[in-house]
Amino acid sequence: MDSKVERQIFRRSVSSSAGESGDAKNTVVSAAASTAAFKGAKSSRWRRYVLKPFIFVQFFFGIGLLAMAFKQLRRKNTHPAQSPELIAKEWEILYYRIIPFRAISRAWGWLTNRHLPVWARQPILGLYARTFNCNLEEAMDGNLDNYSCLAEFFRRKLKSGARPIDPAGTVVAPSDGTVLNFGRVTAGMMEQVKGVSYSLGEFLGPAYWRNGPEVQPAGQSELEYEKSLLVNKDNDLFHCVIYLAPGDYHCFHSPVDWTVNFRRHFPGALLSVNPSIAKWVAGLFSLNERAVYVGRWKHGFFSMTPVGATNVGSIRVYGDEKLKTNCTKWALPLPYYDRYMGPSEPDSDEIPIRKGEIFGEFNLGSTIVLIFEAPKDFEFNIRPGEKIRMGQSLHVTDSATHRQASD
Repeated sequence: MDSKVERQIFRRSVSSSAGESGDAKNTVVSAAASTAAFKGAKSSRWRRYVLKPFIFVQFFFGIGLLAMAFKQLRRKNTHPAQSPELIAKEWEILYYRIIPFRAISRAWGWLTNRHLPVWARQPILGLYARTFNCNLEEAMDGNLDNYSCLAEFFRRKLKSGARPIDPAGTVVAPSDGTVLNFGRVTAGMMEQVKGVSYSLGEFLGPAYWRNGPEVQPAGQSELEYEKSLLVNKDNDLFHCVIYLAPGDYHCFHSPVDWTVNFRRHFPGALLSVNPSIAKWVAGLFSLNERAVYVGRWKHGFFSMTPVGATNVGSIRVYGDEKLKTNCTKWALPLPYYDRYMGPSEPDSDEIPIRKGEIFGEFNLGSTIVLIFEAPKDFEFNIRPGEKIRMGQSLHVTDSATHRQASD
């Protein structure tokens, strides 16, 4: 009798334990199922509200870019070179600026500053050097294994004497590169390439270099703005645009003996400054990020402006550590930022810079724009499309004039 009771109690306990373990299993299964359902719903919402719209927008954005390219190709086939019809319309420029060039450039800057293992330096840096025809024989350090990242290779220094400074030239090339255009400033307008012009006033901004903020006279014409920059009214304004390709020496130097007293930073766009884009987008240099340095040289007004571009990780100016480029729009929301320059000495308000002295560097190729005052008989000795080297004279010198006269 007792044994029967014990067996019944044992069966009940076993069945009870089995029921509890089954309930636990069901609970775990149901929890896993609810978790999977939640993840599935979350994934479904992500695909519906993020992924699909993104793909949809990118698809039509790509179609729009292809349509613009096809339309530009038709224009080139139906209109002669340098025709105004080949210049981008305002809606095309707005469409082009939708591309997140600033984010792309910051990502490129981050990537090029990543440390490369020694075994990867020869293949990666060597490929870059061969692709863009970098002359390693001129580099101070020609061993690729000694460059820890791609950005460091961009900023490589040259051997002493690799770029001699022409002693006879009062204005020398500030960098290696290709001449895009040069000449006189005409009625406040400058040519960025042949047939495509941009405004002097839009490029430099309000002209209050020395006396603090001033209100630009209402209705001031481009010509009046140009004349307001001249120290000597018998002089003219001249300009020169030099494009630095990715394979060029990336540092830029002072082209003249001058003093810098003002800097204006425009945190604009970062559109490509490739010559093909410069022919298409009027006012390209006025749209892009740039740092305008203003001062005086022996003939009066002088300015040098490094212009940012797509994939330029940053612009660095050695005497201006406060300059921060390629930042987000939230970090630099204003149209431009001014800084009055001066050395550490309290009794001086200008920074003297010698001709040929290193001024700054790009983290990839870009553009330098020179705007300066000079006598009316100033004459350039360069040609559009010509490859130039830092330190060579940009104008006809007295020695060259004497040689031509003797010939």
